[in-house]
Amino acid sequence: MIRTRLFITNIYKNAKLRRLHYKQENPQITLPLGAVKGQQCQTVYAQDYYSFEGIPYAKPPLAELRFKSPQPVEPWSGVKDCTQCSNKPLQKNSLTGRVEGSEDCLYLNVYTKTLQSEKPLPVLVFIHGGGFYSGEATRKLYAPDYFMSEQVVLVTLNYRLCSLGFLSLADPELQIPGNAAMKDKILALKWVKQYISHFNGDPNNVTLFGESAGAGSAHAITLSAQSEDLFQRVILMSGSALCYWINMPQTDLAYRLAKTHGYKGDNIDGDILRFLQQLDPAKLVQHSLLNAEERRKSYVYAFAPIVEPYVSEDCVLAKPPFELLKDTWSNRIPMIIGGNSFEGLVMYQRVKMFPQIIGNFLIDPECILPEDIKAVYTPEERQEMGEKLLKLFFDAKTPGDSLFLKFLDIYSHKMFWHDIHRTVLARLAYAEQPTYQYRFDFDSPDFNLYRAIYCGNEAVRGVCHADDLSYTFFSSNSRKVSLDSAEYKTIQRLIGLLTAFATNSDPNCDAIKPVVWTPLEDSEPNMALNINHDLKMMELPETDKLNAQNALFTHRKQLY
Repeated sequence: MIRTRLFITNIYKNAKLRRLHYKQENPQITLPLGAVKGQQCQTVYAQDYYSFEGIPYAKPPLAELRFKSPQPVEPWSGVKDCTQCSNKPLQKNSLTGRVEGSEDCLYLNVYTKTLQSEKPLPVLVFIHGGGFYSGEATRKLYAPDYFMSEQVVLVTLNYRLCSLGFLSLADPELQIPGNAAMKDKILALKWVKQYISHFNGDPNNVTLFGESAGAGSAHAITLSAQSEDLFQRVILMSGSALCYWINMPQTDLAYRLAKTHGYKGDNIDGDILRFLQQLDPAKLVQHSLLNAEERRKSYVYAFAPIVEPYVSEDCVLAKPPFELLKDTWSNRIPMIIGGNSFEGLVMYQRVKMFPQIIGNFLIDPECILPEDIKAVYTPEERQEMGEKLLKLFFDAKTPGDSLFLKFLDIYSHKMFWHDIHRTVLARLAYAEQPTYQYRFDFDSPDFNLYRAIYCGNEAVRGVCHADDLSYTFFSSNSRKVSLDSAEYKTIQRLIGLLTAFATNSDPNCDAIKPVVWTPLEDSEPNMALNINHDLKMMELPETDKLNAQNALFTHRKQLY
């Protein structure tokens, strides 16, 4: 509760700070769609840039468009006021339990360092995380201040969440195969391709990047033919389309959702759709559909990206991501991929609140196994392999060296690191362009903001899932760090390497010198740039655990 109060206090304190950094000039840009009015701003470090927020990129997905593929925005008359972010997508606040945001959410923000330059600027398009059920492209979480120290254009975007973004119906006549939220993101990329030149951005020099579920989304988009040539490189931060939480089977979820809210009919797609399209939208993000057996199988989200039940004109995933790795068009573009050194801290409060989770793993060791190999082995084999893997984790040294923290390290691998590793192996096997791997390990006592959120006031150290966001985006919970601090140095390094990569496909830059970040080679798939107080190329400390998990796959084709 204390942590929550401090968090909210900082939101208001920094909101006041942010209001002081707007200038009076209101630049106006005329797009083929209509005119937009933005504003000239300054970063917290007094660097000028231009901001255009709340630009619609699709028709509002309301009424008969609910659950369906997004439709391009229609032209408008007059000048659209784009001086503040739009509402967040409709979602349930996990802290308060309240439903917030709007179903009318398909808007994006454009931040550009300058509106005129000798050459158009490289463009970065960011997809936020939030587990496909929460998140928002607003200044509250993703202010552009750090990126606006460089000559780039940054685009952040909203997309539909939960059932509104991922409901799937098998009847092709209804045209709701699922992945509407993925199609939102692809339509936003098409908008960038078509219109970003009006903001001094280069439509032929676009980098797609995302964090957590945003990284899983970005990777899935690279596997889809729908996105070919919409961007020239990709950055995956703590996520991959191979992560098990992005591959949830949609077993009669639409029917279960309807029944939860009073539907009395049979499991007939057309009847279910008519019921759900007339429902109060708040109810569509307010539910708990996973049953005990699904939770035992480690299902995380009821609604997430899926393999679509039939191939439509705008189908994103016709096959499981695993089956698309070899022949995807994106093997022809470079990639940065990596994660944080103690991703599993994201589960700290949950495991603290429900310590029986640890006991459940000990009683049922197969829970630790990668989801997509369980069907290959007998129950006895799964039990034995699970026990061996548990022993490896519980015998290993971890930060704090307690059973509790060792258990959280299992989540680091199960939820993130092993599937990041599998993605790396696939890239080394199939990609024609370089792959750069990083490990974010900078442990600030008071600036790793997501560790503070996930772990509360307890004196926990380690670099948690999403902690790297503290050094890439200013937020309502950030503070202005001094220019001579290690935190500011880390911001400079991250922004430097990300924008260098976005400019010319090579992340090496002055900010990380004298270190040279080399792309991965087949012989050393676990080499990474370790980002701590010092930078160095090193073998991942997670290598032994990654290799042990690789050994569970009976054939390379199961692994990647």
